Amino acid sequence: MKIKATASPYLLWMILFIIIPLGLVAYFSVTDRSGHFSLDNYKDAFAYAPVIFNSIWLAIIATVVCLILAYPLAYTFSRSRPSHQRTLILLIMLPMWMNFLLRTYAWMTLLENNGLINRFFGFFGLGPFEMINTSGAVVLGMVYNYLPFMILPLYSVMTKIDYSLIEAAQDLGCNSIQILKNVIIPLSMPGITTGVTMVFVPSVSTFVISRMLGGGSNMLIGDLIEMQFLGNAYNPNLGSALSMVLMVIILICMALTNMFSDVEEKEGMLI
Repeated sequence: MKIKATASPYLLWMILFIIIPLGLVAYFSVTDRSGHFSLDNYKDAFAYAPVIFNSIWLAIIATVVCLILAYPLAYTFSRSRPSHQRTLILLIMLPMWMNFLLRTYAWMTLLENNGLINRFFGFFGLGPFEMINTSGAVVLGMVYNYLPFMILPLYSVMTKIDYSLIEAAQDLGCNSIQILKNVIIPLSMPGITTGVTMVFVPSVSTFVISRMLGGGSNMLIGDLIEMQFLGNAYNPNLGSALSMVLMVIILICMALTNMFSDVEEKEGMLI
């Protein structure tokens, strides 16, 4: 009884800010502008399948790049001195103190045709290179903005790995690759799963990065949903249907990630 009483504020929060908004989105997705039941919004949503697949593909690339960059960084942080760890984590978090738009504007300044990077190459007679308004620029923006969300859970898990396990593997004759494969990766799998989720979900639904760094030729599903609510093509019913499709895609990806994590944990137990 006491537990139910203490949970009531959270239940009220869930009803007001999760269940009711989701219910409204679901309602608008299956009705037309007159309020009549219709599945035409979902038919129209699947007409944008190329945009949806492009969003998923770029989000997967950004997530993989973040994982490749974050894993050695997080391991290095976790094995450094405690005072150094705090400094390194502070340096990782420092760009996050700035506004998201300012960070993205900064990359626009760097990547544009007369930007700092092309000017640097110009001193050597190279370029200018077409960097902005490309898919690569969008992935770069995603990686830059969401990399800390991959590093922090990995670092949190790796600091808890008992170093004596690594020493025991070394005593048993394991080389560095075998230690990484059989000890460090299985034990850090919860951090990998959390980091992948925390990077993939905002990447697949982002809209500011794609608009500012990708130009008009790299529309993502986040841009499409925003256009349905704020743009000239105002159609909240179609926007709600696209939002529901995006939610289903994210739920499927998270389920696959959790399934993969469960398999790894079982294999780790067998090892």
